[in-house]
Amino acid sequence: MTTTRQNRLLRVAVNVCRFVLAFTFLFSGFVKLNDPRGTQYKIEDYAQAFGAAAAVPPPVPLVASVALAMLEFCLGVWFFFGINRRRSEAFATLLMAVFTPVTLYLALTDAVHDCGCFGDALVLTNWQTFAKNIVLLAAALFLLRHGRLITRFVTQRNQWLITLYSWFFAFIFASVNLYRLPLIDFRPYHIGANLAEKMQLDSEVEYETTFILEKDGQQREFTLENYPDSTWTFVDSRTEQKSHGNAVPEITDFTVTTIGDMQDDITEVLLADTGYTFLLVSPYLEQADDGVMDRIAAIHDYSLEQECNFLCLTSSSEEAIARWQDITGAEYPFCHTDAVTLKTMVRSNPGLLLLKNGCVVNKWPHTALPRENALVGPLHELPLAHPTHSSLLRRIVRVILSYIIPLLLWTLADRLWVGYKIRKLHKFEHTNPKKEKEQ
Repeated sequence: MTTTRQNRLLRVAVNVCRFVLAFTFLFSGFVKLNDPRGTQYKIEDYAQAFGAAAAVPPPVPLVASVALAMLEFCLGVWFFFGINRRRSEAFATLLMAVFTPVTLYLALTDAVHDCGCFGDALVLTNWQTFAKNIVLLAAALFLLRHGRLITRFVTQRNQWLITLYSWFFAFIFASVNLYRLPLIDFRPYHIGANLAEKMQLDSEVEYETTFILEKDGQQREFTLENYPDSTWTFVDSRTEQKSHGNAVPEITDFTVTTIGDMQDDITEVLLADTGYTFLLVSPYLEQADDGVMDRIAAIHDYSLEQECNFLCLTSSSEEAIARWQDITGAEYPFCHTDAVTLKTMVRSNPGLLLLKNGCVVNKWPHTALPRENALVGPLHELPLAHPTHSSLLRRIVRVILSYIIPLLLWTLADRLWVGYKIRKLHKFEHTNPKKEKEQ
């Protein structure tokens, strides 16, 4: 009886670990597939922190970003369905054996401020990431020993289809988000965001200090409102947060300065402008795609017709800006902004933002810039100034359902087929008991 109970508890523990790994890898893989460029930038940060940036060819971080995202996503699928058990356990153990010491190093040195394991969807500190990896490593090692107790959701015969479908979905989803922009934008520069508000605290953080004083051998607590006279002797004090506001604004590094000898900060003026402003965003003009210069020139001409502002934000040097102007014939003004900020604003080089009253009205990658035939008429009447953008929750649900519904249908078909085979076997045994006995 005791052994049976222990086996049941062991099976429960195994499947709990299995689902912990499944949902962690699914979430991590999904957010990386949603924003491959973000993971690419994080891998470049890692290479920089370990002094290997010069040895890493430019395509490697992007390829590694997509490959890691696809592997994590498919590991999550394998663990969830209980398929490819030995492979999933081995891969998970290997990944966590590599990531855990790396995150310990980052926690001790703070060489990279956050690991980026969950992208911008959920930002963890390095110590939180290290603690998370310890749990996942322990779960992977536990499954490596007791993985035979994982409960399958589909038969071994049909598990290949789920694997193939998951790889296909992951690759297509990452490719679409690379070609366009992340379908689900978790960053503070998403469409509809008010940048001016996000650069301020939502509410003031209030603190209350309590003083511990002593008189005639007795200790009491006081605040500033009821602080006693000088006959009391100070013993200690403590400060507690009274109201829970944002201690740090959501956007802290958005600064726009003019180039040249007089480097004026025009950030407040830009965000306070009540008209429309086009922002051409290019972290590095040297690496920007110059194959869309005709479209950018058409948008700039349209902005002049509509008396809208048009600025190019870049972190490139003035020499690189002059070279860009010579190559493209650009006549729009240039301003300096931090490269990391520009990469966060739009995952494209170049990319385009449309602002009004400090709000992000719309944004485009260089692969989907507005065409010249769409720039006809007043800007406020055009569809590009009124994008139909569904809510974040609705987009998440739509993507998840597009993947899950086919899987559920296949899983149901698999279960029905197994049930049919079992009923057929039972019927055969019932109608042919003598033949079964002779065999």
